[in-house]
Amino acid sequence: MKKLSKNAIIGYPAGIITGITYGLNPLFAVPLMKNGAAIESILFFRYFFAVLILGMFLLFRKQSFSVSWKQAGILLVLGLLYTASSLFLFEAYHYIASGLATTLVFLYPVLVAIIMVFLKVVPSWPVWLAIAATFGGVLIMTQSDGTQTIDPVGVMLSLASALVYALFIVIINRSKTIANISNSLLTCYTLVVGAIVFIGKIAFSGVEITDCISESTDWFNLLGLALLPTIVSTATLAIASRNIGATKASVLGVFEPITAILVGTLMFGEPLTTNILVGIIVAIIAVTFMITVTKR
Repeated sequence: MKKLSKNAIIGYPAGIITGITYGLNPLFAVPLMKNGAAIESILFFRYFFAVLILGMFLLFRKQSFSVSWKQAGILLVLGLLYTASSLFLFEAYHYIASGLATTLVFLYPVLVAIIMVFLKVVPSWPVWLAIAATFGGVLIMTQSDGTQTIDPVGVMLSLASALVYALFIVIINRSKTIANISNSLLTCYTLVVGAIVFIGKIAFSGVEITDCISESTDWFNLLGLALLPTIVSTATLAIASRNIGATKASVLGVFEPITAILVGTLMFGEPLTTNILVGIIVAIIAVTFMITVTKR
């Protein structure tokens, strides 16, 4: 086992936290959707509360909010990508089980690796092996054994979420323009874009913003969405991508489907099949291998 560098000591735990917290999306979102809340409203409040919390944090630290116009352009693109990823994923929940949807989104490490190759950043063989093994684990997890049906619309929406999320990760890792922007400020501006997009969607769609959002548990779920799968997940993703690289950070996202599937099973009674258990074990072994044989 190679000695871990300082970047690895920071980056790997951050990547694992990213996966676990992002995998909590269905824990907070599914109850709201079952109550009849519109996706636009859920995502607006998710981003709005996250921006408020992050904004107060940045003000407390007396951090400047100023960015250049060039940086603002990159942040706008990041915000649109992150927003699209959330929208596609939440729409997928209407067609397939929440755990399965989040599992399919995990195919983004493969997409990240392919994009990085086009950018002439070729991952080492242990990383490629880890990608192949985690991809295999995901394929095993998504094989239906007759206990659940798989709607192709839900699959396509999940894959679309994976693609835009992969682009989001690569830009954070490769863009020199935003390299000097703190993780907290980057996250804040990314979420501001999302809040603006969804308030616009609500205004044009005629959806009542608080329709079916009235109970204290509804507001708790919205705050939970803002804090864990949004603020914590996005900030730790930036930390991981900047310390261990986009490809390795994305591989650690295997904890997303694992968490989502466990949430779906324990909280919503979704089936936990033998295929899912085998896939989880394969994926964890692959990630452990990558961490132990690579230095950064």
